[in-house]
Amino acid sequence: MRKRWMRGLVVWGVVVGAAAGAGVGGAGLPAQAVPGPRSVAAAPVPRPVHAAPVPEADLAHHGSATLTGDRVDVRLVPVNHGPSAVPDATVRLRWSVPLAVRQELPDGCARAEERVVLCRTGALAVDGVGERITLRVLLAGAPPEVVLDLDTVWSGGAVDRHRENDRQRVLVLATGDPYAF
Repeated sequence: MRKRWMRGLVVWGVVVGAAAGAGVGGAGLPAQAVPGPRSVAAAPVPRPVHAAPVPEADLAHHGSATLTGDRVDVRLVPVNHGPSAVPDATVRLRWSVPLAVRQELPDGCARAEERVVLCRTGALAVDGVGERITLRVLLAGAPPEVVLDLDTVWSGGAVDRHRENDRQRVLVLATGDPYAF
């Protein structure tokens, strides 16, 4: 028994061209069917997905910082100017000098890096003021000044299109006086 080899162009399971060893040569051969997919289902047309609108909020942080020796006391109040409520948010406090290795931070705050502390704000209602966050950090030394950068790093899934008021940079001198932001 001789094997028959097909050659030609396969288009959707149909061979167009000559069959080698079929005993008939050249042009004018009818197209020969080869096993192929029984049916090709049309791909479903994707429907547009209408996602829920992304909530928007305008977060801000107001407060003060005081530097005395190697200790910085910070009091800040998160504010949500709306238009949507925020279930929770996180504020980052970044220091220009390293923090001491041991810190006693309040609940809801955690050290993230050598110079960074993260604090959660809790829920913030529209045009609402959140709970005051009070913390004391110890610095690795007793510098004459420290720069504190505050910003929102997470806003509970809400988009804040006015980031300029939730980013603060405060120069705090070692005078024992509160420096407002």
